[in-house]
Amino acid sequence: MKFIVILGDGMADRPLESLEGKTPLQAAHTLNMDIVARKGRNGLAITVPVGMPPGSDVANLSVMGYDPHKYYTGRAPLEAAAMGVKLEEDDIAFRCNFVTVENGIMRDYSAGHITSDEGKELIRALKPLMPSQRLYAGVSYRNLLVLRAGADAVCTPPHDITDRPIDDYLPRGKDSDLLIGLMEAARPLLAAHPVNLKRIAEGKRPANMIWLWGQGPAPAMPTFQDKFGLKGAMISAVDLLKGIGVYAGLEVIDVPGATGTIDTNYDGKVKAALDALERVDFVYLHIEAPDEAAHEGDLELKIKALEVFDQKVVGPVIEGLKARGYDWRVLLMPDHATPIEIKTHSHDPVPFAIMGKGIKADTVESFDEEEAKRGGYRVVEAPELIGKMAKSKS
Repeated sequence: MKFIVILGDGMADRPLESLEGKTPLQAAHTLNMDIVARKGRNGLAITVPVGMPPGSDVANLSVMGYDPHKYYTGRAPLEAAAMGVKLEEDDIAFRCNFVTVENGIMRDYSAGHITSDEGKELIRALKPLMPSQRLYAGVSYRNLLVLRAGADAVCTPPHDITDRPIDDYLPRGKDSDLLIGLMEAARPLLAAHPVNLKRIAEGKRPANMIWLWGQGPAPAMPTFQDKFGLKGAMISAVDLLKGIGVYAGLEVIDVPGATGTIDTNYDGKVKAALDALERVDFVYLHIEAPDEAAHEGDLELKIKALEVFDQKVVGPVIEGLKARGYDWRVLLMPDHATPIEIKTHSHDPVPFAIMGKGIKADTVESFDEEEAKRGGYRVVEAPELIGKMAKSKS
């Protein structure tokens, strides 16, 4: 038996007046996802435990079968693992976003989705400002800062405060002065840097500030094979997911042209997933685009991202599995909801569907938040899902 999770980041949403009370999943044309729902068994999953932040880190750990209460230490240490950055016992890793701040307002948590090459230039320029710290360039706006001190602070994700005054959300706590000092020291250098001057001239948003958040030490967690007896692989454009894969002992597969936005290399990711199933038991295939669109509050783009995900990922994966001739099961779901109306993640339960050999179909007709309520699985805690998918009978 082969198993694959097809995960559309942030797909779930809430009913919108502009869609006559439908959610984006209900409004989008998603023929292939609806087939999975009709031929499979459905339910709602609680991916974020009560009292924990509704981030992709917590949610994806849950979907992977890891209880966040036991294994979550922060987002940045997971991303450090993906970047090959080893954390020592006293190290604390921080996510270091490039952001756009205008008149004290957080205008863009991604600095207009700055390119990785531009980001590398800016990180190179910032390093002399932080000679006692370890600063690493990542993908696009996502970078990493490692400190040996300065962890005792409360930090807010920048995508949670779009269009809000940043003064209300700066780091606070015992070591907040160190973090704010680093953030402020970067501002004049970034404002005058040729990369940003060129972006402004081209009508793009500049990366005029860094934002520190998501801090934590290295986690300790069992491998996926030890936990479930399955050898697996992770495919994602996002360092967070790659880092979870590293700590879970999965084969982390880099796909050329994978961007984390709607222009990602869908064909390459699908091919990599199907090829990986020839040598492993389990693949986690992650697509970021719906979440990015929702963070921007762009309803049209989110619906397009859902439809592209359906056409270029879900359909080809199912057809590819059928063509290979072995027994298989698919788990289709988002990691969390990212409602357009709030532009950030929420704790809302999310729809899921499991389809494949031995799965008894229920009466659900389409893959969406409302139909999932009628699913045969009802409501489950997300860490139970891998076990349900892998059960001999379901």
